[in-house]
Amino acid sequence: MRVVSSLVLAAALVQPLSAGDLPDVKARGTLRVLAVVRNQADDFMSTEAGHGFDREVLEGFCALHHLKLEVITQRNWGDLIPALLQDKGDVIAGRFNVTASRKEQIAFTSEVFPSRHVVLTRKPHRVVNTLEELREEKVGTVQGTSMAEVVAAAGVPAARVNDTIVTGTLPDALRDGRVSAVVLGIENAITAQRRDPELQLGTFVGPPSSLSYGLRKEDTALLAALSEYVANMRRAPTWNRLVVKYFGASAPEVLRKARGEDAAGN
Repeated sequence: MRVVSSLVLAAALVQPLSAGDLPDVKARGTLRVLAVVRNQADDFMSTEAGHGFDREVLEGFCALHHLKLEVITQRNWGDLIPALLQDKGDVIAGRFNVTASRKEQIAFTSEVFPSRHVVLTRKPHRVVNTLEELREEKVGTVQGTSMAEVVAAAGVPAARVNDTIVTGTLPDALRDGRVSAVVLGIENAITAQRRDPELQLGTFVGPPSSLSYGLRKEDTALLAALSEYVANMRRAPTWNRLVVKYFGASAPEVLRKARGEDAAGN
């Protein structure tokens, strides 16, 4: 009886790796990346090899560990965490914002890209400079996103929120007049403004945040390896090169402003 009890106790103390932790990923030879991919022109993630900020970062990680990268697309942002927890992928990537509600469910790597939410309007409409002004606008957002959480936290009345906008089309909703303001991550706002100079950046909403990669909490080895890789890359010239490549020469300065400007008084 003692032998059996000891064996049972030993087995209980062993924490088996999940199917997505690093040894299993290496045995499989493929890192499965869950992402919402709008189209091949997306600046963070694409189904096309070598295209997209996050894709290039993860391709570097895969090359280091002799892995292939497989992008498994999801239709909606709200589908990403359930797909991860159901072991349909190993990592969530592609403009994925760290939020308190998401941290309750999954783990995040070290910061991949600094972010902050900002209000965007389109000329000749006014620039929104305060949260009070934002609450007076007809605000567009996307269900299941950090943007929707920020809009709600800013106190925008539900009657003034249109959360039926399709992901990737918030600037289009401004252009065709369906909404008068949207809240985007600064990384998306920079890209949108480069494509449409009539767009205007307004006040920042909420504190600075981070884009990171999401993993299951039990996948500790993969989490540690990815976090170390990302942290080292952030200290190398590679990171700035990718920022300028995908977001323009002025992007580093805009990101520094987003990091340093306090929205508490808005």
